[in-house]
Amino acid sequence: MRTAYFDTIAGVSGDMTLAAFIGAGVRLEDLQGMVSQLGLEGVEVQASHIVRNGITAVKVDVVISDRPKQHRHLKEIISMIDESSLNGKVKVNARKIFLEVGKAEAKVHNTTVEKVHFHEVGALDSIVDIVGAAFCVDLLGIGKIYSSPVKLGSGGFVKTDHGNLPLPGPAAVEILKGYPTVLTDIPYELTTPTGAAIIKALSSGMLSSEKFVVEEIGYGAGTREIGEIPNLLRIMIGQVADILEQDEIVSIETNIDDMNPEIYPFILEQLFTRGAVDAYLIPIIMKKGRPGVLLSVLAPRVHLDAMTEIIFTQTTTLGVRIQSIERRKLPREERVIGTRFGKVRVKVIKRDGREQIVPEYEECKRLAMERKVPLIEIYRQLGEEFPENESKKWIL
Repeated sequence: MRTAYFDTIAGVSGDMTLAAFIGAGVRLEDLQGMVSQLGLEGVEVQASHIVRNGITAVKVDVVISDRPKQHRHLKEIISMIDESSLNGKVKVNARKIFLEVGKAEAKVHNTTVEKVHFHEVGALDSIVDIVGAAFCVDLLGIGKIYSSPVKLGSGGFVKTDHGNLPLPGPAAVEILKGYPTVLTDIPYELTTPTGAAIIKALSSGMLSSEKFVVEEIGYGAGTREIGEIPNLLRIMIGQVADILEQDEIVSIETNIDDMNPEIYPFILEQLFTRGAVDAYLIPIIMKKGRPGVLLSVLAPRVHLDAMTEIIFTQTTTLGVRIQSIERRKLPREERVIGTRFGKVRVKVIKRDGREQIVPEYEECKRLAMERKVPLIEIYRQLGEEFPENESKKWIL
């Protein structure tokens, strides 16, 4: 999958994003065409090359002829996007970015998204930056975006229509709540609300240990010379092999040697009902040669208390062992698809840009019972519905 990585060397802003995309291969003429599709007159995107700390980068300026800055509501901006001739994906991503800004401005100013006035972000240059970012993502065929932790300035102030505001700017830091950031001691606005919203709306998070094959690199320059670091945003575009989903779960284990075995199925049912990802039993030999059972439970940490409560109330154990476990897993999703049997719920596993469709056991069981057909026959016939599957290991 074609992937973009935002390396926020000195933060991120809208104009730096457009500049980095130009450096990575977007033509200036295409961006100007995007402006025309928005129906904006007297607005021109200009680009030049400058050198920052020995690195040649692109500097973008949105030049507006005889048009004062306007304060707009979100509804007006969304209407401008929706009424344009841009394609659907660009419109969707542009709306997502603007919504992130709107929610943050509403929170900071104690109002609603519908009532908030867009000041800097309502200006034409910021509209070009946000819609332009969505346009570049689509033009370059980027399917996933990741970033480094976003750099933020601190210890200074930024001048806005509301007056001088402390750094990091309230809107930018509100947008980035829950997203990894780095608070530097640089007293400048490294990340603007526009840049923060682009990252928050479009990024899937951090890129950890996946193999990233870089194909294009673009450097976008910020306005001022910082001195401590090059004032640049670097966007690297390429392919990521086997993007795996990642999360953390807990393992809860206990050894039991003095309980009626008829109780175990009930315990497993209770654990699954309360949120266990998996639970299983392993025969073991315990101290003094006594046969016993190892009860193992895997669950999200948020369900840890529920799991331990069940174990302590439903079994004879006096203690449990708990460990944190990192998981890597292939992306998957559930879908309902049409088959010769009607609508069937399936699991779709994604890898290397391909999809593998796997029928859910409970669905196959339901079909077998309804039609009085052997379960193995249901699996076989459903397998014929998915000839594109490379692997048929799920077929008995």
